[in-house]
Amino acid sequence: MSHTDGPVGAERSLGQLVAHATGELSALVHDEIALAKAQLRQDVKRAGVGSAAFTVAGALLIFSLPMLSFALAYGIHAWSDWHLSVCFLLSFAASVLLAGLIALVGVVFLKKAKQGGGPQKAVASAKETAAVLQHAKPHPRAIGATDAAALPSAGERKAVARSTP
Repeated sequence: MSHTDGPVGAERSLGQLVAHATGELSALVHDEIALAKAQLRQDVKRAGVGSAAFTVAGALLIFSLPMLSFALAYGIHAWSDWHLSVCFLLSFAASVLLAGLIALVGVVFLKKAKQGGGPQKAVASAKETAAVLQHAKPHPRAIGATDAAALPSAGERKAVARSTP
């Protein structure tokens, strides 16, 4: 014969059922928050990688372009015996092409971050949960003779403000 830690099914009291439902609802809210954080963290990471790629492309273009251009231009001139101005133009074109490729990598990562839609997914999931909980109705219970006597009569009831009609 097995022994359980607490009452099961119909043996649970109303207080135990409410406590269990409250605990489940709390866990659901915590899980929704954790999911939203995970989605945001992933999107922020993608955006960070994309931004870093743009930063690297800019730094490459600004700081190393003069040295790279001179070295490449003189190397092309020594190798091909072309005019030095043509060699400098080829050196500049190679630097711009490399910066463009790195910027393209940044664009790809930023598009992935935008497509992730972390905040939108989290908000939609939270709204869906709220909608389900708003339309949840308590299980109807039969009112016994003792319960009916304990309820106030129509004349004794006070007006209650309600948010929904």
